Amino acid sequence: MADRGVTVTSMALDVTDPTAVRLAIRALGVIHVLVNNAGGNRPGPLQDMSPEDIDAVLRLNVTSSLLVSQAVIEGLVAAGEPGSIINLSSQYGHIGAPERTLYSAAKHAVEGYTKSLAWEVGRHAIRVNTVAPSMIETDMTRARLAEPGVRDVLAAKTALGRIGQPQDLMGAIVFLASDAASYVTGTSIRVDGGTTAV
Repeated sequence: MADRGVTVTSMALDVTDPTAVRLAIRALGVIHVLVNNAGGNRPGPLQDMSPEDIDAVLRLNVTSSLLVSQAVIEGLVAAGEPGSIINLSSQYGHIGAPERTLYSAAKHAVEGYTKSLAWEVGRHAIRVNTVAPSMIETDMTRARLAEPGVRDVLAAKTALGRIGQPQDLMGAIVFLASDAASYVTGTSIRVDGGTTAV
């Protein structure tokens, strides 16, 4: 993509470590498009969750994206340049479900802080939005989808009758990263096959 004037960088980073995040982002320089994609779930009834479970899910889904966003915004504002922050949320940032209370709390937090942050940094021409998928088939979810009946049950809960694929998210992310979304901020694009259209 260098021939198009675009640089894409990846690195291994503990996004829950404030010092590591700040040092890594400073080393990269100004980041114009950030996709906060770290996340995870520990399903189960809330009464069965340990304090460690609660802390781990909130740190991975909420704190990490706040830390990375903070560092990226610092660089953009200092450089006086525009940017786009795209937070990966979930259908559970818009709905609830049994045994998803902790995850839903985390993703509702992502949806909420995205709206407030959009107001905070809008005057700097920095946009902040979420993409909220339903179940997407990845290496992380494949074992769950392979359990008897799970794929069919989850697919039946979508208007499109199928499980999402990683490429289903591409359009929404590219749109939010691009100038085509120059007047879009503080909102959520639900890439969920219609799951939340109830």
